Amino acid sequence: MSAGQQQNGVDKPQDVMPVAEVWPEVERAERLARGAALKWASGVFCRPEHLERLSQYKKRESQRTTSIHTRLKSMVQSYLEGVGWGLEQLREARAELREVSHALRKAGLESSQNTEGVKSLEKLRDVSVNHQQLLAAVSNLPRLYSVRTMVLETERLVESRRLLEAHARLMELEHWQDDILWQLHGNAGTAGSSLSAEDKELVTKYFCGVGRLVEALGKEMWAVVSSALALARQNPTPFVSAVRIVEREEALDQALLEERGGPGGVSRPLPPGRPRCWRACFFQVLEEAVSARFRSVSYLHTRGPGLAGHLSALQHGIMADLATVRHLLEHCVPSHYRLTGAYLRASHRCLHTHLAQVSSWDLESGEIFAVLNWVLHIYNSPDMMGHPELVPEMEKEELGPLISTEGLEQLQSKYVQSVRKSVSEWMHKALQVELQDWQREQEPDTDHEGFYQTSLPTIITQMLEENARVALMIGPSLRDQTIHMGLYEMENLLNRFREALVEFGKERRRDLTNGRNQFYLHYLLASISNCIILKKSTESLQQQQSSRAGGQYSRTPPNPLAALDRAVRRACRLVMDQLLLDLQPLLPGLLTRPWLAQGDPTPKLCRVLEHHLDLYSRVRPPCRQRLQEEAQWLMVVEYVRALMQKRLVCRGAEERRQLGQQMVQDDQQFREIFQSLEGEGSVPEVNPLALLPILADFIRLKDPMMLTLEVSGLIAKYPDISEEHVSVLLDVRGDISRDVRGTVLDMLEQSAPPLPLGYRPIFTDILVPPSTLAFCLPTAKCA
Repeated sequence: MSAGQQQNGVDKPQDVMPVAEVWPEVERAERLARGAALKWASGVFCRPEHLERLSQYKKRESQRTTSIHTRLKSMVQSYLEGVGWGLEQLREARAELREVSHALRKAGLESSQNTEGVKSLEKLRDVSVNHQQLLAAVSNLPRLYSVRTMVLETERLVESRRLLEAHARLMELEHWQDDILWQLHGNAGTAGSSLSAEDKELVTKYFCGVGRLVEALGKEMWAVVSSALALARQNPTPFVSAVRIVEREEALDQALLEERGGPGGVSRPLPPGRPRCWRACFFQVLEEAVSARFRSVSYLHTRGPGLAGHLSALQHGIMADLATVRHLLEHCVPSHYRLTGAYLRASHRCLHTHLAQVSSWDLESGEIFAVLNWVLHIYNSPDMMGHPELVPEMEKEELGPLISTEGLEQLQSKYVQSVRKSVSEWMHKALQVELQDWQREQEPDTDHEGFYQTSLPTIITQMLEENARVALMIGPSLRDQTIHMGLYEMENLLNRFREALVEFGKERRRDLTNGRNQFYLHYLLASISNCIILKKSTESLQQQQSSRAGGQYSRTPPNPLAALDRAVRRACRLVMDQLLLDLQPLLPGLLTRPWLAQGDPTPKLCRVLEHHLDLYSRVRPPCRQRLQEEAQWLMVVEYVRALMQKRLVCRGAEERRQLGQQMVQDDQQFREIFQSLEGEGSVPEVNPLALLPILADFIRLKDPMMLTLEVSGLIAKYPDISEEHVSVLLDVRGDISRDVRGTVLDMLEQSAPPLPLGYRPIFTDILVPPSTLAFCLPTAKCA
């Protein structure tokens, strides 16, 4: 490095330091620039062969530096020119400020010199104000003297309902009052003050009669407007005068409001009592006149049938008033009044309030029906607001519903609750009548088809169907709620009916000795027929319901059909108990040696069965077939149970033959009795009567070695037969050895099949009596 370069390197920091102390950012920027340059150079000249392009880079950087210096000089030059122009503007502003300040000092001196001259003019101004006040007083003296006279004349005109003349006088008096107040206000403004409260009170007190006239005229006008419907049919002139006055007042209010904000900055104050807004008062009085029809209505005047009459009277009254408004009053007012629409709005609002009041009363179902029918159907019908001439006005007004959706739902809920209370009471009474009928000493009544019945299903069915029909007149929603409620009450009735049947059966068992309830079975059968009628009625009601029915009962839907099924099952069980009770005295003689010799008591059993089956024919299908089937099962079960008692043990082949033959004969007698059942095609899948010939064949089988095959066939048809039952059958034969018995029982134990689906067990209900042996041999089976 040369000495010159060293000297420059030594001196440069000395030159830069003061700048760095003042602007430390300069030093930081320089360091960043040097670092960036070193980083760039280390990247570009990383290899020796790259130094060949050093001159190119040097030349390019020199040109770039020269360009930057040129732009900097140009920018600094433009800044300096702007600063020079700004300094010149400041010099000119300073000179102008000196001139303005000099002019202001000169004006202040001249103003102070003129102060004494202005004070001498104040006396002249006071004299001028007094002159103007005296001039106004002199010009208003004739009016002031005639005020009282005009007030009295106007009062007489108002009393005689010469409304237009009275209003003309009133406008003149108000004009005088306004002129005086305005003159006083102008004088006060000239004097540099506002109108004093004393002056204003003096004028108001002097013209106090004008205020009374306004009130009297308004009172007469509103009396005319409120009685417009009556006047329109007799003499509409007062009503027309009232409308003209209303329009005059409305125009005057508008003019005064415009003067208050007039041009030139002069704001004239509004006279006392302005604006009057008599057009708004006109419509308010009209609405009050409409609402007056509803104020006198009380709770006592509209109870029961009176409410329907009251609503009908409202309908006729409103339609008559609307006809008067459309054909008479509408021509007495300007077209922009739209008087028909105004009357519709007023009537609708008043009806809305009135019906809300009526809905809050403690209404019965018939009264609620009258309200709902009037609101939903009559009000919007062609006979009322749906009249062709009123439809355009109704569409313009958009009045909305008379009763809100929530209010309608509450009314419908109250209706359903009221009907529910009535239905519950009637059902309770009907059930009490039914229980009394059960105690009668005569047969139940029969219908045209010969089936037993009582009055219960007819009362219940007619009541529920009538309620559903009436509710449908209001709408499907109320019909669905009413049916839903009726199904609940039907379910409750059937539950009580079933309990009554149980108690009826207990009472029958207690009264067996004294011979009471001779027609017990007949009324049980009538109850079953009643349930079938109620089932058809219930299904009909359910079909009438929509898919979304439920209402307040939707949480736990009713199930009257299940209650019906429970009641029918209980009644059928009681019928079978009675059949068993009638058969019980004859059953001990069955399958005994006297029976084997003489055939008794089978004919007597058949006569009892015939009597019962004859009574069962008085029951409506399908319960008639059900009872016949149950009787068939009962007879076979009791027959087999008698066989299981081992009252007759065969002593030889001849007795086995006789026993089997007698059982077949009994089977033939039973089949003849139940022939009607088979003829109707209602025989069950497993016919219990088919069991008797099978058992007879089992007993009279000659070869004991074939018993295994016979038992396997018996198991295939009756899989519920047990070892005990087969053992008793073997005992009845009386000729089975121990080996054959063991083989048969072992086969039975190994081939016990499961009960097929839908199979009705018959041997399960037959208990085998315990063995009478004192001991048993210790066989492997016993072990």
